[in-house]
Amino acid sequence: MTTQTSANTQFASFKEFYPFYLNEHKDSTCRTLHFIGSWLVLGVIALAIFTATWSYLWFIPVVGYGFAWVGHFFFEKNRPATFKHPIYSLIGDWVMFKDILTGKISLKGE
Repeated sequence: MTTQTSANTQFASFKEFYPFYLNEHKDSTCRTLHFIGSWLVLGVIALAIFTATWSYLWFIPVVGYGFAWVGHFFFEKNRPATFKHPIYSLIGDWVMFKDILTGKISLKGE
């Protein structure tokens, strides 16, 4: 059960957090930038494995968070959920990525 309804909310589970997470990602450009960043993270991992150049893995937070934070600060105009809920937010990034890939949610947001 949540104790509040703001960004300071303490969530009892990821299931409880995910609707809040999606609400923080209503802007289509923000969602698209998250989606691109997630693809780039997978690309960096694949490149590191393929070339056995493990130092490439240092680029994961740059491409993952870089794209996401541009989406939040310039388009969504809010603070990334990762600042208050880092683990749930990271899980949310990948669940939203999967939900977009499977058509469960749209890149268009609301």
